[in-house]
Formats: sequence, structure tokens, C-alpha cells
Amino acid sequence: MIQLILLAVHIAAGSASLASAGVALVTAKGGRWHVLAGRVYAVGMTVVFLTAVPLAVLGASTFLFLIALFSFYLVFAGWRFARNRQRRAHPVDWIAVSAIGVTGLAMWGYAVVIALDGSSQWITLLLFGGIAIALGLADARFHWKQPGGARRVSRHLTNMMAGTIATITAVTVVNVDMDPVWVPWILPTVVITPLIVWWNVRVLRRARSS
Repeated sequence: MIQLILLAVHIAAGSASLASAGVALVTAKGGRWHVLAGRVYAVGMTVVFLTAVPLAVLGASTFLFLIALFSFYLVFAGWRFARNRQRRAHPVDWIAVSAIGVTGLAMWGYAVVIALDGSSQWITLLLFGGIAIALGLADARFHWKQPGGARRVSRHLTNMMAGTIATITAVTVVNVDMDPVWVPWILPTVVITPLIVWWNVRVLRRARSS
């Protein structure tokens, strides 16, 4: 019964997050609706994380626990970059960056464990672990150098879009049956990552030309 309740809340929060992410993407950046949608998204993803952890523990799933940590960092870091207009890193930012680095390494370590057991999901953990470490290093570099405002927007955009990928991935995994099993886990990342790169280039070019 507890698992069913947690799962229902988890799905509802994930659905709200996905809908609000869509609103945030199509509304004017920094505008009222964009900010409101971003807040709903952040709250929804926090609920997703708070329900995913006990679901992973109750199901004895190290894999899902690591994915939950990874997904929550993306949203938390994206929210922090939106809020921290002074671009000065706080202790919580350094703790978060350290946590995602450890999570990425844990993903790689667990990838080895499940690969030896014959699970093809090691591919998912290998990819997500690399992304976690790369994003953690990029965010740490920002916190250390404290560059211009366009870079802050870029980091906000990257993390929030990556969090959106995590949400879409959850929907894909639940509703799409593909073989091998790791394909629906990485498909949204492969499809949407080029959009993140393009959007970042656009933001930085616009900042340089202004």
C-alpha cells in the first residue's frame, strides 16, 4: 500500500513537472509564466526525488537510487543558477557539485557490477555517470571562475534541460518497450542533447553581440 501511494504521488509529480517544463520552454525567458512554470517544475521534481528514493529503497534498486540522485541534482543546480544572480557560490553549491561527482563515480562502479552480472543496463549507467561528472565539473568551473551573466543563463539552461530529459526518459521507459532495454533510457538524451548545445551556442552568441 505504501509503495502504491508513493508511486501515485511520484507519477502525478512527474506529470506536473513534464507539463510545466513544456510551458517554461515556450514562454519568454525571465517572464512571469516562465518563472512560475520553473517553480512548479522544481517543486514537482523535488517531489519526484523524495518519492523515488523510498521506492528505490523498498524495491532494493541501487540503479534507480542513483538515477534519482542524478535527476535531482540537475533540477537543483538549474534552480540555483536561476536564483544566484550574484554568481557567488554558496556552500550548498559546492556540496551539490561534490555529491554529483560522487554519484557519477558510483554509477561507473555499479556499471561494472551489473555488467559482470550480465545486465545491459551498464550502458545506461556508463553514459549517465559520464554526464554527471561532466556537468559537475562544468558547474564547479563556473562556481570557481564566476564568469559573466550569460554563462549563468547557460548553466541554468543546461541543467534544467537535462532535468527535462530525465523526466522524458522516465515516461519513455514506462511506456516504450524496446530491446535492448537500455535504448529507451538513453534515447531522449541522444535526441535532446543537440538541442541543448544549439541553445547554449545561441545564448552565448547573443551575449557577445550585445
